[in-house]
Amino acid sequence: MPTPSELSAVQAGWHFDHSYAQLPPSFHSRVHPTPVAEPRLVLLNRPLAQSLGLDPAALCGPDAAACFTGNQMFAGAAPIAQAYAGHQFGNLARLGDGRAILLGEHLTPAGQRLDIQLKGPGRTPYSRGGDGRAALGPMLREYLVSEAMHALGIPTTRSLAVAGTGEPVFREQPLPGAVLTRVAASHIRVGTFEYFAALGDAEALRVLADYTLRRHYPDRAESENPVLGLLEGVMERQASLIAHWMRVGFVHGVMNTDNMALSGETIDYGPCAFLDAYNPATVFSSIDHHGRYAFGQQPRIAAWNLARFAEALLPILHPEPEAALALANEALESFATRFQHHWIAALRAKLGIFTEEPEDADLAEALLRWMHQTRADYTHTFRNLRADQTPAALADAVFSAWHRRWTERLARQPQPWAEVARLMHAHNPAVIPRNHEVEAALAAATTANNIAPLEHLLAALARPYDEAGQPEGLLNPPPPGTPVCRTFCGT
Repeated sequence: MPTPSELSAVQAGWHFDHSYAQLPPSFHSRVHPTPVAEPRLVLLNRPLAQSLGLDPAALCGPDAAACFTGNQMFAGAAPIAQAYAGHQFGNLARLGDGRAILLGEHLTPAGQRLDIQLKGPGRTPYSRGGDGRAALGPMLREYLVSEAMHALGIPTTRSLAVAGTGEPVFREQPLPGAVLTRVAASHIRVGTFEYFAALGDAEALRVLADYTLRRHYPDRAESENPVLGLLEGVMERQASLIAHWMRVGFVHGVMNTDNMALSGETIDYGPCAFLDAYNPATVFSSIDHHGRYAFGQQPRIAAWNLARFAEALLPILHPEPEAALALANEALESFATRFQHHWIAALRAKLGIFTEEPEDADLAEALLRWMHQTRADYTHTFRNLRADQTPAALADAVFSAWHRRWTERLARQPQPWAEVARLMHAHNPAVIPRNHEVEAALAAATTANNIAPLEHLLAALARPYDEAGQPEGLLNPPPPGTPVCRTFCGT
């Protein structure tokens, strides 16, 4: 088979640049995707394509399908695999893009610089014995959940396309292969810094810090201590992001340091899912046997990951090691306060509270305790809170007492109920990717080659705060007896 570089290119409006590829050779490896047997476009994100300044029609032909699998190259692409490390379940490993290839950075008409990455296009120098491939089901899951997160207003990488390969991948059993095209602000991770820290390469750390500042935190690049500014900027974005996740009941499932993007976007939708019954100990990942990445543990793990980031920065944070350590510790001590600020703000909005009172946190936590004790549905409970709850809804004495306390709190702010309701509806989704509905749609696509249920689900999730015309299966908690979902990373 010819290499992708020997084949014709598809233009479609691409405007590639390669600033990351211009960093020193230790940051990446030049690679070519491994051609596949039968490229086939499964899903194309037309709205995203248009927002990127691309021509959706040009992305639908057979040549474009070949580009989405790596058999051909989009015009201007120059593929590389990025080097990075990561703490996986607490253990540091040297990783890198073992099944991902960065085509370059697309410059949009709006002036954005966005990574375009193929996920699953074959082996790279970082594959560590893996096949470099991806299965159709996990790639469709990432497409669906990342687009749902975008519609929910949560910073996230996005999915431009999923293409079938016509070849099986072998996990516990043969599965249809696929390649996802991911769009990201960048793929710089905590683990990218850990990689060079583990090598003891302070100069590479300086280069990487300078690049990250210029790309994501330009306002901090000229500060008195830009590296400290980078640490504080990353902490602030992560505090906000985790609060956003918890606002909608999202469980990431694999918060390794290589999955913490310094841009502040959600990245890697492997063993992820959304809460049904509220329980802070909820775990969906099939490999998280001890609840390390449970729903309620996510703020603590974010703090742990950020501590690893700070450790990696120590050689360039200050010339004196003791001073560097003191600066890092002082910054890290602020994370809990940062997160709590964003989390309480999210809870106030979910409860329709505009003003601030010291007891607001306890009011929200009291509702969460009741939800945990009664196994109440997280999304359904918040969405259906009303100041005029019916007697039937108030039959539970604990909830009734809480409800009375809440309505008294609302009465102490000047906003009328109509404004309260608008605030609540803007922060409490009517629909989320219900786990049983997601699994059913993925099963239809992967076992029956029927993409229609997934497309219907995508259409519903594109307007998560709108109840009108939504499927009952998304508006309501799962039926009794629906098994708890277990999700897998796909590698």
